[in-house]
Amino acid sequence: MAENEAHRNRVFLVVVDDTPEREVALKYAALRAKKSGGRVALLRVLEPVGQTEWAGIGAMLAEERRREAEQLLSGLAAQVTEITGGMPIILIREGEPREELLQLLNEDPRMSILVLAAAPGPGGPGPLITALTGRHAHRLRVPLTIIPPGITEEELERVT
Repeated sequence: MAENEAHRNRVFLVVVDDTPEREVALKYAALRAKKSGGRVALLRVLEPVGQTEWAGIGAMLAEERRREAEQLLSGLAAQVTEITGGMPIILIREGEPREELLQLLNEDPRMSILVLAAAPGPGGPGPLITALTGRHAHRLRVPLTIIPPGITEEELERVT
């Protein structure tokens, strides 16, 4: 595969969670994709709806959460398209976030680089980064890029 083709096929995977760091990871991935001719993939993992006495209510809750996820991803996809000029890959899965992420990375050969942003302060870097750089590091099959907390827009532009 030619080097240009390898760059064009590079997919930067961003986990779409509810943390403020998601925006930094998204921006970094979009800038890298734009500058390298790659693509961005957005993964939203929905934790399973707990057991309810009425199956219909559980199904309704699951459908509502899926609609909310689609709406969120649609808005983020527009941001990515504005930066890169191309539509991102949209992925929605249900399960435990770390396990679904690792399973996706093992199943989908398109994924090239996982991009996560670290949380600032004593709560950082975050449970996913902690797991993927610790006990579960051996399960990663792609490079992991961790964006440090407090990085500015100018620094993002410079390093991408």
